[in-house]
Amino acid sequence: MDETAIAPKEVIIAGLNTGAGNFEYSMEELANLVAANNMIVKEEVRQKLERPHPGTYFGKGKITELAEIVASENVDTIVTNDELTASQIRNIESATKASVLDRTALILDIFANRAQTREAKLQVQIAQLQYQLPRLHTSVNQRLDQQTGAGGGGGFTNRGAGETQQEMDRRTINNQIKHLKGELTDITKAADTQRTQREKNGLPTVALVGYTNAGKSTTMNGLVRKYGLNEDKQVFEKNMLFATLDTSVRQINLPDQKQFLLSDTVGFVSKLPHGLVEAFRSTLAEAANADLLIQVVDYSDPNSEQMMATTNEALKAIGVTDIPMIVAFNKADKTEAKYPSREGMQLVYSARDDASLDELITMIREQVFKNYQTVTLLIPFDQGNILNFLNEKAHILETEYVAEGTKITVELTDESAQRFEKYRVN
Repeated sequence: MDETAIAPKEVIIAGLNTGAGNFEYSMEELANLVAANNMIVKEEVRQKLERPHPGTYFGKGKITELAEIVASENVDTIVTNDELTASQIRNIESATKASVLDRTALILDIFANRAQTREAKLQVQIAQLQYQLPRLHTSVNQRLDQQTGAGGGGGFTNRGAGETQQEMDRRTINNQIKHLKGELTDITKAADTQRTQREKNGLPTVALVGYTNAGKSTTMNGLVRKYGLNEDKQVFEKNMLFATLDTSVRQINLPDQKQFLLSDTVGFVSKLPHGLVEAFRSTLAEAANADLLIQVVDYSDPNSEQMMATTNEALKAIGVTDIPMIVAFNKADKTEAKYPSREGMQLVYSARDDASLDELITMIREQVFKNYQTVTLLIPFDQGNILNFLNEKAHILETEYVAEGTKITVELTDESAQRFEKYRVN
Protein backbone atom coordinates (compact mmCIF):
# COMPACT_ATOMS: atom_id res chain seq x y z
CA MET A 1 0.00 0.00 0.00
CA ASP A 2 1.19 3.53 -0.75
CA GLU A 3 2.31 5.01 2.54
CA THR A 4 0.88 8.38 1.56
CA ALA A 5 -2.61 6.85 1.52
CA ILE A 6 -2.37 6.17 5.26
CA ALA A 7 -3.36 8.98 7.61
CA PRO A 8 -0.23 10.60 9.14
CA LYS A 9 0.60 9.52 12.67
CA GLU A 10 0.77 12.29 15.29
CA VAL A 11 4.02 12.41 17.25
CA ILE A 12 5.93 14.56 19.72
CA ILE A 13 9.39 15.67 18.61
CA ALA A 14 11.91 16.39 21.36
CA GLY A 15 15.43 17.79 21.21
CA LEU A 16 18.26 18.58 23.59
CA ASN A 17 20.26 21.76 22.98
CA THR A 18 23.77 21.26 24.37
CA GLY A 19 25.20 24.23 22.50
CA ALA A 20 26.93 22.04 19.93
CA GLY A 21 26.04 22.47 16.25
CA ASN A 22 23.05 24.29 14.82
CA PHE A 23 20.23 23.20 17.08
CA GLU A 24 17.46 25.21 15.37
CA TYR A 25 18.39 23.74 12.02
CA SER A 26 18.56 20.17 13.34
CA MET A 27 15.08 20.49 14.90
CA GLU A 28 13.67 21.87 11.67
CA GLU A 29 15.26 18.97 9.84
CA LEU A 30 13.82 16.51 12.36
CA ALA A 31 10.35 17.84 11.59
CA ASN A 32 11.02 17.31 7.86
CA LEU A 33 12.23 13.77 8.52
CA VAL A 34 9.08 13.09 10.53
CA ALA A 35 6.97 14.36 7.62
CA ALA A 36 8.96 12.16 5.21
CA ASN A 37 7.96 9.16 7.36
CA ASN A 38 4.24 9.98 7.08
CA MET A 39 4.05 11.51 10.55
CA ILE A 40 2.87 14.90 11.73
CA VAL A 41 4.25 16.95 14.61
CA LYS A 42 1.63 17.38 17.32
CA GLU A 43 3.95 18.97 19.89
CA GLU A 44 7.59 20.07 20.02
CA VAL A 45 9.58 19.86 23.25
CA ARG A 46 13.03 21.35 23.81
CA GLN A 47 15.49 21.44 26.67
CA LYS A 48 18.82 23.19 27.14
CA LEU A 49 21.44 21.17 29.03
CA GLU A 50 25.22 21.09 28.99
CA ARG A 51 25.17 17.34 28.46
CA PRO A 52 22.55 14.57 28.10
CA HIS A 53 21.36 12.82 31.26
CA PRO A 54 22.97 9.34 31.14
CA GLY A 55 19.81 7.56 32.20
CA THR A 56 16.97 9.50 30.59
CA TYR A 57 18.75 11.86 28.14
CA PHE A 58 16.42 14.70 29.18
CA GLY A 59 16.30 16.12 32.69
CA LYS A 60 13.73 14.93 35.23
CA GLY A 61 11.46 17.94 34.78
CA LYS A 62 11.37 17.57 30.99
CA ILE A 63 10.57 13.86 31.31
CA THR A 64 7.60 14.80 33.50
CA GLU A 65 6.51 17.36 30.90
CA LEU A 66 6.71 14.76 28.14
CA ALA A 67 4.58 12.37 30.19
CA GLU A 68 1.96 15.08 30.72
CA ILE A 69 1.81 15.88 27.00
CA VAL A 70 1.48 12.19 26.11
CA ALA A 71 -1.46 11.87 28.52
CA SER A 72 -3.24 15.10 27.59
CA GLU A 73 -2.75 14.98 23.81
CA ASN A 74 -3.28 11.23 23.47
CA VAL A 75 -0.01 10.83 21.51
CA ASP A 76 1.82 7.54 21.85
CA THR A 77 5.15 8.24 20.10
CA ILE A 78 8.08 10.51 20.97
CA VAL A 79 10.72 11.18 18.31
CA THR A 80 14.07 12.40 19.64
CA ASN A 81 16.60 14.52 17.78
CA ASP A 82 19.57 12.32 18.68
CA GLU A 83 20.43 8.65 18.84
CA LEU A 84 19.72 7.21 22.30
CA THR A 85 21.10 4.27 24.22
CA ALA A 86 18.98 1.24 24.99
CA SER A 87 18.63 2.26 28.65
CA GLN A 88 17.64 5.82 27.75
CA ILE A 89 14.92 4.54 25.44
CA ARG A 90 13.69 2.09 28.05
CA ASN A 91 13.63 4.69 30.83
CA ILE A 92 11.84 7.34 28.79
CA GLU A 93 9.25 4.82 27.65
CA SER A 94 8.71 3.66 31.22
CA ALA A 95 8.23 7.21 32.48
CA THR A 96 6.03 8.51 29.67
CA LYS A 97 4.09 5.37 28.66
CA ALA A 98 4.91 6.21 25.03
CA SER A 99 7.08 4.56 22.39
CA VAL A 100 10.40 6.28 21.67
CA LEU A 101 11.85 6.58 18.18
CA ASP A 102 15.29 8.16 18.08
CA ARG A 103 16.68 10.03 15.08
CA THR A 104 18.69 7.08 13.82
CA ALA A 105 15.72 4.70 13.97
CA LEU A 106 13.58 7.32 12.21
CA ILE A 107 16.04 7.58 9.30
CA LEU A 108 16.24 3.78 9.14
CA ASP A 109 12.44 3.67 8.95
CA ILE A 110 12.46 6.12 6.04
CA PHE A 111 15.16 4.18 4.19
CA ALA A 112 13.27 0.92 4.76
CA ASN A 113 10.12 2.43 3.25
CA ARG A 114 11.98 3.91 0.26
CA ALA A 115 14.19 0.94 -0.67
CA GLN A 116 13.16 -0.51 -4.03
CA THR A 117 16.00 -2.64 -5.38
CA ARG A 118 17.40 -5.75 -3.73
CA GLU A 119 20.69 -3.93 -3.14
CA ALA A 120 19.03 -1.03 -1.30
CA LYS A 121 16.90 -3.39 0.77
CA LEU A 122 19.97 -5.40 1.81
CA GLN A 123 21.84 -2.22 2.73
CA VAL A 124 18.98 -1.02 4.91
CA GLN A 125 18.49 -4.40 6.59
CA ILE A 126 22.19 -4.56 7.50
CA ALA A 127 22.05 -1.06 9.01
CA GLN A 128 18.88 -1.94 10.94
CA LEU A 129 20.41 -5.06 12.42
CA GLN A 130 23.60 -3.24 13.37
CA TYR A 131 21.46 -0.62 15.12
CA GLN A 132 19.50 -3.38 16.83
CA LEU A 133 22.50 -5.23 18.28
CA PRO A 134 23.17 -3.00 21.33
CA ARG A 135 19.43 -2.57 21.90
CA LEU A 136 18.34 -6.16 22.44
CA HIS A 137 15.21 -6.60 24.56
CA THR A 138 13.84 -3.10 24.09
CA SER A 139 10.64 -2.09 22.35
CA VAL A 140 12.72 -0.61 19.54
CA ASN A 141 13.64 -4.16 18.51
CA GLN A 142 10.01 -5.18 18.35
CA ARG A 143 9.39 -2.43 15.81
CA LEU A 144 12.52 -3.28 13.81
CA ASP A 145 11.59 -6.97 13.83
CA GLN A 146 8.25 -6.13 12.26
CA GLN A 147 10.02 -4.19 9.51
CA THR A 148 12.84 -6.57 8.69
CA GLY A 149 10.70 -9.69 8.96
CA ALA A 150 12.10 -13.19 8.81
CA GLY A 151 14.83 -12.11 6.41
CA GLY A 152 15.88 -9.20 8.58
CA GLY A 153 16.23 -10.79 11.99
CA GLY A 154 12.61 -11.05 13.15
CA GLY A 155 11.76 -12.85 16.37
CA PHE A 156 14.96 -11.98 18.22
CA THR A 157 13.32 -10.17 21.13
CA ASN A 158 11.40 -11.25 24.19
CA ARG A 159 13.00 -14.68 24.42
CA GLY A 160 14.19 -14.15 27.97
CA ALA A 161 16.08 -11.74 30.14
CA GLY A 162 19.11 -13.93 30.88
CA GLU A 163 22.56 -13.11 29.63
CA THR A 164 22.83 -16.49 27.90
CA GLN A 165 19.68 -15.83 25.87
CA GLN A 166 20.88 -12.36 25.01
CA GLU A 167 24.17 -13.76 23.76
CA MET A 168 22.24 -16.27 21.66
CA ASP A 169 20.19 -13.45 20.18
CA ARG A 170 23.34 -11.44 19.49
CA ARG A 171 24.96 -14.41 17.76
CA THR A 172 21.85 -14.92 15.65
CA ILE A 173 21.82 -11.28 14.56
CA ASN A 174 25.55 -11.36 13.78
CA ASN A 175 25.03 -14.45 11.63
CA GLN A 176 22.17 -12.72 9.84
CA ILE A 177 24.34 -9.65 9.19
CA LYS A 178 27.11 -11.88 7.84
CA HIS A 179 24.66 -13.62 5.50
CA LEU A 180 23.21 -10.34 4.22
CA LYS A 181 26.68 -8.86 3.72
CA GLY A 182 27.62 -11.90 1.67
CA GLU A 183 24.60 -11.43 -0.57
CA LEU A 184 25.34 -7.70 -0.84
CA THR A 185 28.96 -8.46 -1.81
CA ASP A 186 27.72 -10.57 -4.75
CA ILE A 187 25.55 -7.69 -5.96
CA THR A 188 28.40 -5.23 -5.45
CA LYS A 189 30.75 -7.39 -7.53
CA ALA A 190 28.28 -7.28 -10.41
CA ALA A 191 28.04 -3.48 -10.08
CA ASP A 192 31.84 -3.23 -9.99
CA THR A 193 32.04 -5.30 -13.17
CA GLN A 194 29.60 -2.94 -14.89
CA ARG A 195 31.60 0.07 -13.66
CA THR A 196 34.85 -1.46 -14.92
CA GLN A 197 33.30 -2.10 -18.31
CA ARG A 198 32.18 1.53 -18.51
CA GLU A 199 35.69 2.66 -17.61
CA LYS A 200 37.09 0.50 -20.42
CA ASN A 201 34.82 2.37 -22.81
CA GLY A 202 36.81 5.45 -21.87
CA LEU A 203 33.85 7.67 -21.04
CA PRO A 204 34.37 10.30 -18.34
CA THR A 205 32.09 9.98 -15.32
CA VAL A 206 30.27 12.79 -13.53
CA ALA A 207 28.42 12.22 -10.23
CA LEU A 208 25.68 14.36 -8.74
CA VAL A 209 26.02 14.54 -4.96
CA GLY A 210 24.47 16.64 -2.25
CA TYR A 211 21.86 17.00 0.41
CA THR A 212 18.65 15.06 0.07
CA ASN A 213 15.95 17.00 -1.82
CA ALA A 214 18.40 19.56 -3.22
CA GLY A 215 17.39 18.76 -6.79
CA LYS A 216 19.89 16.13 -7.99
CA SER A 217 17.25 14.01 -9.72
CA THR A 218 15.63 17.07 -11.30
CA THR A 219 19.03 18.15 -12.61
CA MET A 220 19.69 14.69 -14.01
CA ASN A 221 16.29 14.54 -15.68
CA GLY A 222 16.86 17.93 -17.28
CA LEU A 223 20.23 16.88 -18.72
CA VAL A 224 18.87 13.52 -19.88
CA ARG A 225 15.94 15.26 -21.58
CA LYS A 226 18.29 17.59 -23.47
CA TYR A 227 21.27 15.34 -24.11
CA GLY A 228 20.43 11.74 -23.20
CA LEU A 229 19.90 8.73 -25.41
CA ASN A 230 16.36 8.14 -26.66
CA GLU A 231 16.00 4.99 -24.57
CA ASP A 232 17.21 6.67 -21.38
CA LYS A 233 14.54 6.88 -18.72
CA GLN A 234 13.88 9.78 -16.39
CA VAL A 235 14.74 9.08 -12.76
CA PHE A 236 12.18 9.37 -9.97
CA GLU A 237 11.90 12.82 -8.44
CA LYS A 238 9.63 14.12 -5.71
CA ASN A 239 9.71 17.00 -3.24
CA MET A 240 10.54 14.95 -0.15
CA LEU A 241 13.58 13.75 1.75
CA PHE A 242 15.21 10.58 0.39
CA ALA A 243 12.84 10.25 -2.57
CA THR A 244 15.27 7.76 -4.10
CA LEU A 245 18.02 5.59 -2.63
CA ASP A 246 19.33 3.90 -5.76
CA THR A 247 22.15 5.20 -7.92
CA SER A 248 21.10 5.81 -11.53
CA VAL A 249 23.59 6.12 -14.39
CA ARG A 250 22.73 7.73 -17.74
CA GLN A 251 24.84 8.43 -20.83
CA ILE A 252 24.96 12.04 -21.98
CA ASN A 253 25.69 12.65 -25.68
CA LEU A 254 26.64 16.20 -26.63
CA PRO A 255 26.09 17.66 -30.13
CA ASP A 256 29.85 17.62 -30.84
CA GLN A 257 30.00 13.81 -30.30
CA LYS A 258 31.52 14.06 -26.83
CA GLN A 259 30.00 11.70 -24.28
CA PHE A 260 30.07 11.20 -20.53
CA LEU A 261 28.26 9.17 -17.91
CA LEU A 262 26.12 10.98 -15.34
CA SER A 263 25.14 9.34 -12.05
CA ASP A 264 22.59 10.41 -9.44
CA THR A 265 23.48 9.23 -5.93
CA VAL A 266 21.61 8.91 -2.62
CA GLY A 267 21.28 12.19 -0.75
CA PHE A 268 22.80 13.09 2.58
CA VAL A 269 21.32 14.47 5.79
CA SER A 270 22.91 15.70 9.01
CA LYS A 271 23.60 13.04 11.65
CA LEU A 272 23.26 10.36 8.98
CA PRO A 273 23.67 7.07 10.86
CA HIS A 274 27.18 5.66 10.51
CA GLY A 275 25.74 2.22 9.77
CA LEU A 276 23.87 3.61 6.77
CA VAL A 277 26.96 5.37 5.44
CA GLU A 278 28.86 2.09 5.68
CA ALA A 279 26.01 0.04 4.18
CA PHE A 280 25.61 2.43 1.23
CA ARG A 281 29.35 2.63 0.55
CA SER A 282 28.95 0.46 -2.57
CA THR A 283 26.13 2.65 -3.85
CA LEU A 284 28.23 5.75 -3.29
CA ALA A 285 31.14 4.19 -5.18
CA GLU A 286 29.89 6.04 -8.27
CA ALA A 287 30.88 9.27 -6.54
CA ALA A 288 34.18 7.89 -5.24
CA ASN A 289 35.24 6.86 -8.76
CA ALA A 290 33.96 9.90 -10.64
CA ASP A 291 36.13 12.24 -12.70
CA LEU A 292 33.98 15.18 -11.59
CA LEU A 293 31.50 15.82 -8.77
CA ILE A 294 28.58 18.22 -8.97
CA GLN A 295 27.41 19.16 -5.48
CA VAL A 296 23.79 20.26 -5.87
CA VAL A 297 22.73 22.75 -3.18
CA ASP A 298 19.25 24.14 -2.46
CA TYR A 299 20.01 27.86 -2.92
CA SER A 300 16.57 28.83 -1.61
CA ASP A 301 17.11 27.14 1.76
CA PRO A 302 18.47 29.42 4.52
CA ASN A 303 20.44 26.43 5.86
CA SER A 304 22.29 25.81 2.59
CA GLU A 305 25.74 26.35 4.15
CA GLN A 306 25.01 23.74 6.81
CA MET A 307 23.82 21.36 4.07
CA MET A 308 27.07 21.86 2.15
CA ALA A 309 29.10 21.13 5.27
CA THR A 310 27.09 17.95 5.87
CA THR A 311 27.67 16.80 2.29
CA ASN A 312 31.42 17.47 2.49
CA GLU A 313 31.67 15.58 5.78
CA ALA A 314 29.76 12.61 4.34
CA LEU A 315 31.95 12.52 1.23
CA LYS A 316 35.05 12.57 3.40
CA ALA A 317 33.64 9.71 5.49
CA ILE A 318 33.39 7.46 2.43
CA GLY A 319 36.84 8.41 1.21
CA VAL A 320 35.90 10.84 -1.54
CA THR A 321 38.75 13.33 -1.73
CA ASP A 322 40.74 15.22 -4.36
CA ILE A 323 38.01 15.01 -7.02
CA PRO A 324 37.22 18.27 -8.86
CA MET A 325 33.82 19.64 -7.80
CA ILE A 326 31.32 22.05 -9.29
CA VAL A 327 29.09 23.61 -6.62
CA ALA A 328 25.70 24.05 -8.26
CA PHE A 329 23.27 26.27 -6.35
CA ASN A 330 19.88 25.01 -7.54
CA LYS A 331 16.33 26.42 -7.14
CA ALA A 332 17.43 29.98 -7.94
CA ASP A 333 13.96 30.42 -9.46
CA LYS A 334 12.64 30.43 -5.89
CA THR A 335 14.89 33.38 -4.98
CA GLU A 336 15.52 36.90 -6.26
CA ALA A 337 18.92 35.87 -7.65
CA LYS A 338 19.78 36.28 -11.32
CA TYR A 339 20.37 32.95 -13.05
CA PRO A 340 22.19 31.28 -14.61
CA SER A 341 25.13 33.04 -13.03
CA ARG A 342 28.62 31.59 -12.84
CA GLU A 343 31.70 32.41 -10.81
CA GLY A 344 34.62 30.03 -11.17
CA MET A 345 33.47 26.52 -10.22
CA GLN A 346 30.19 27.78 -8.75
CA LEU A 347 26.90 28.08 -10.62
CA VAL A 348 23.61 29.64 -9.53
CA TYR A 349 20.93 27.96 -11.63
CA SER A 350 17.54 26.31 -11.88
CA ALA A 351 17.37 22.67 -12.89
CA ARG A 352 14.13 23.44 -14.74
CA ASP A 353 15.72 26.16 -16.90
CA ASP A 354 17.32 25.19 -20.23
CA ALA A 355 19.80 28.08 -20.20
CA SER A 356 20.94 26.94 -16.74
CA LEU A 357 21.43 23.38 -17.93
CA ASP A 358 23.44 24.61 -20.93
CA GLU A 359 25.72 26.60 -18.61
CA LEU A 360 26.17 23.53 -16.41
CA ILE A 361 27.13 21.49 -19.47
CA THR A 362 29.70 24.16 -20.38
CA MET A 363 31.28 23.82 -16.94
CA ILE A 364 31.27 20.02 -17.20
CA ARG A 365 32.96 20.25 -20.61
CA GLU A 366 35.76 22.39 -19.25
CA GLN A 367 36.57 19.82 -16.58
CA VAL A 368 36.10 16.38 -18.16
CA PHE A 369 37.22 17.22 -21.69
CA LYS A 370 40.24 19.39 -20.86
CA ASN A 371 42.59 16.65 -22.11
CA TYR A 372 41.28 17.16 -25.64
CA GLN A 373 43.49 18.68 -28.30
CA THR A 374 42.77 19.99 -31.77
CA VAL A 375 44.77 18.17 -34.48
CA THR A 376 44.85 18.06 -38.25
CA LEU A 377 44.85 14.63 -39.89
CA LEU A 378 45.25 13.57 -43.50
CA ILE A 379 43.30 10.36 -44.07
CA PRO A 380 44.08 8.52 -47.35
CA PHE A 381 41.09 7.78 -49.54
CA ASP A 382 41.59 4.02 -49.06
CA GLN A 383 41.22 4.47 -45.26
CA GLY A 384 37.55 5.39 -45.37
CA ASN A 385 36.82 3.27 -42.29
CA ILE A 386 38.96 5.59 -40.18
CA LEU A 387 37.20 8.66 -41.54
CA ASN A 388 33.81 7.06 -40.82
CA PHE A 389 34.91 6.28 -37.26
CA LEU A 390 36.02 9.86 -36.65
CA ASN A 391 32.81 11.24 -38.16
CA GLU A 392 30.78 9.13 -35.72
CA LYS A 393 32.92 9.42 -32.58
CA ALA A 394 34.73 12.77 -32.76
CA HIS A 395 34.00 16.43 -33.30
CA ILE A 396 35.28 17.39 -36.74
CA LEU A 397 35.79 21.14 -37.03
CA GLU A 398 36.84 21.35 -40.68
CA THR A 399 37.00 19.04 -43.71
CA GLU A 400 39.03 19.57 -46.90
CA TYR A 401 39.49 17.22 -49.83
CA VAL A 402 43.02 17.26 -51.28
CA ALA A 403 44.86 15.09 -53.79
CA GLU A 404 46.28 12.75 -51.12
CA GLY A 405 43.01 12.20 -49.25
CA THR A 406 40.68 13.89 -46.77
CA LYS A 407 42.21 16.54 -44.56
CA ILE A 408 40.31 17.11 -41.32
CA THR A 409 40.72 19.27 -38.25
CA VAL A 410 39.32 17.34 -35.30
CA GLU A 411 39.12 17.37 -31.48
CA LEU A 412 40.63 14.25 -29.93
CA THR A 413 41.67 13.05 -26.52
CA ASP A 414 45.40 12.79 -25.92
CA GLU A 415 45.06 9.01 -26.21
CA SER A 416 43.18 9.16 -29.51
CA ALA A 417 45.57 11.75 -30.89
CA GLN A 418 48.41 9.33 -30.19
CA ARG A 419 46.46 6.53 -31.86
CA PHE A 420 46.13 8.51 -35.11
CA GLU A 421 49.57 10.12 -34.90
CA LYS A 422 50.74 8.66 -38.24
CA TYR A 423 48.01 10.59 -40.06
CA ARG A 424 48.87 13.87 -38.38
CA VAL A 425 50.03 16.82 -40.46
CA ASN A 426 51.28 20.23 -39.38
